[in-house]
Amino acid sequence: MALAPSLRPLNIAGRYDSPHTLDIFLDYVCPFSAKMAKTIDSVLVPLLSRGGKYDGKVKIIVRPQVQPWHASSTLTHEAGLAVLRVSPENYWKFSVMLFEAQEEYFDIPTSTLSPVQVREKLAKLVAKILPSEAVEKFKDLLKLKGSPNAGVAVTDDLKYTIKVSRQNGIHVSPTVLWDGLVANEISSSWGEKEWKEFLENKVSV
Repeated sequence: MALAPSLRPLNIAGRYDSPHTLDIFLDYVCPFSAKMAKTIDSVLVPLLSRGGKYDGKVKIIVRPQVQPWHASSTLTHEAGLAVLRVSPENYWKFSVMLFEAQEEYFDIPTSTLSPVQVREKLAKLVAKILPSEAVEKFKDLLKLKGSPNAGVAVTDDLKYTIKVSRQNGIHVSPTVLWDGLVANEISSSWGEKEWKEFLENKVSV
């Protein structure tokens, strides 16, 4: 699938011109997404990066998948998109950190927090990997501005990611597409063995 130029850093592994594509829809507050993200980071990224077996053959595009039945899903994805703007090279590193801390953003832990407080909490997480000036830019991107219902600076990016999911019938996370088609056989429980077998059978270049 296409990817808006401003969101190209969502291509987290593999060269952008690689002929094969894994589109992986993940939600920051989904436990199964967190499980898959860990495997992506430890197994797939090394295989697709420079010097890996599938370098130049396969790329991964992370597709933010807001699941509105989790109240903080929108807020966490706004944070990811803000990092993508401020420090695109750290987007995936931040994502891994957020997945590791996801229980802090589950429904009950955030039930007594306002959206502003959740964003402040996310800014503290961002501060672990970004310098102070970048953190301030991050915070600025998440401030409500303009008319009373205009959203934040990354709202249009968030809308884009949600529309991509909707028009392609993606309802839950994680969902994985291989070259544009849903690969129902892929599971969040897959480890190195299953992924290596999948790629061995699918890669044709």
